[in-house]
Amino acid sequence: MTAANDLHPEQLRSLLHFYADAGVEWLLEEEAVDRIAEFEAMRVARGTPAQRETAPAQQQARQAPSRQEQPRSAPPAAMPNVAIPDSQAIAEAEFAANSARSLDELRTAMESFNGCNLKTSARCLVFAEGKANPSIMVIGAMPNADDDRDGQPFSGRQGAVLERMLAGIGLARTDLLLTNIVPWRPPGNRPPSQREADICRPFIERQIALAEPNHLLILGNFAARFLLRSQETIHQLRGEWREIEISGRSIPAFATLHPQDLATAPISKRLAWQDLLAFRAGLQG
Repeated sequence: MTAANDLHPEQLRSLLHFYADAGVEWLLEEEAVDRIAEFEAMRVARGTPAQRETAPAQQQARQAPSRQEQPRSAPPAAMPNVAIPDSQAIAEAEFAANSARSLDELRTAMESFNGCNLKTSARCLVFAEGKANPSIMVIGAMPNADDDRDGQPFSGRQGAVLERMLAGIGLARTDLLLTNIVPWRPPGNRPPSQREADICRPFIERQIALAEPNHLLILGNFAARFLLRSQETIHQLRGEWREIEISGRSIPAFATLHPQDLATAPISKRLAWQDLLAFRAGLQG
């Protein structure tokens, strides 16, 4: 077995990134445990009374350190994780978001924010990218592994699919502002929890308010239910224009399927194309 000390720094970094992409967040044990010795002690403890009498002496003899062996110092006590109450984290997010007067200031505020646990496992903050004051703002749910690696939304294969979707109705990525509801990738690409979504709400709403888009294109079930404040599914919410109130401003919003939905169920491409045609007609109307 190859030890970590035998790896080149670049190899070790790649290995840690692989573990992060797989959803590994921490090691279970900081020191090796002799499971064989533990099993032997349990077997002796469940043996005959004579064995129980001799077992402590034998175990003591096995565990007694030699005179040359230095006693092992106890490992330092782990620092307890201090959880921030949900209400406090949301209040801090609201204060940080409302204090920003530009998208650059908002990005700085989000980089300094530590109230969301997703930040501890993500490689980086995935902030909005594209045109600063766009006519159209595209909003997804959360960064995936490609986004987290590249530091930009809709990267990799899903980004390529989205670009083809937009090109079909005459739109280019450079003309839009792309972002996600949650700016940090959840471990293992799991859906964000309700607590995580509530903490991130002030940031995405402030992004929309500062960008001042004329239209919103919402991608996927999570983002549609979140922004439209609905319990209906994406198949019930898609294909229709709705209004969203952000900072006292009403913005037309249109929900459709996420590129990941098309990869999972290719038959949905027909529905997405119908939605995109309806979205383009609404822009021209």
